[in-house]
Amino acid sequence: MNNAKRTISWTAALSYFAFSLVINSMGNVLTIVTSQKIHPSILGSAYWTAAQNGLNHSLHGNSATLSIVFFVVGMLIAVLNMVLEHRIDIKRFLGNLAFMVPFSALISVFASAFSKLLPEAHSWPMVAFYIFLNFFGVSLIAIAISIYQRTNIVLHPADDLMQVLRFKYFKGNAGIAMWVSYIPPTIIGVIALIMVPDFTNYGIGTIFAFLFQGSITGWADTRIFSKLKHQGIAID
Repeated sequence: MNNAKRTISWTAALSYFAFSLVINSMGNVLTIVTSQKIHPSILGSAYWTAAQNGLNHSLHGNSATLSIVFFVVGMLIAVLNMVLEHRIDIKRFLGNLAFMVPFSALISVFASAFSKLLPEAHSWPMVAFYIFLNFFGVSLIAIAISIYQRTNIVLHPADDLMQVLRFKYFKGNAGIAMWVSYIPPTIIGVIALIMVPDFTNYGIGTIFAFLFQGSITGWADTRIFSKLKHQGIAID
């Protein structure tokens, strides 16, 4: 799946990557915090986020331990990626883990900031606004995935999983690859719910992410930074 062809400079690639890392972390936290601010909870988080946040909750964790859960799950998915690629790629594995360090740190920063910034929703206009923010957070995640998949420097393990499935098994179809990549978080979510039957991390935002996140990623490939093409990947 990999080749050496790159059409942009490393300076440009790193700039795109840094931007996408920030909006991905922000989007993930927006889905978590908006879900927590509505009572009863009807929103839920983005699909992977919901599963990992649910696991953190089932382990009686807090916002500080959430980044640890994100890191550990990411490490396990990085191993799965090598299995699907049918080869041990230490450089890629280390790249997956390297992504998790700033990503986990940004998750903690945004979680702390947004938890303080966003008040509890006590009116329908506020609930409607938080639903919009939740969907917007999912869209930010999808757009970020599109950007850093195209730069292809290092990837979040879950998004690397989606990319492996997309180009190795599903002929570049982002929507189908995203749905298949949701099998691991589904398993994680079921285990978390068995441990602690709490559905506050799951709701219409989770459903929105399941149905549309992959399609938004495919849309962003041609509409957001449209001149940025997939780097270092054979897509034909």
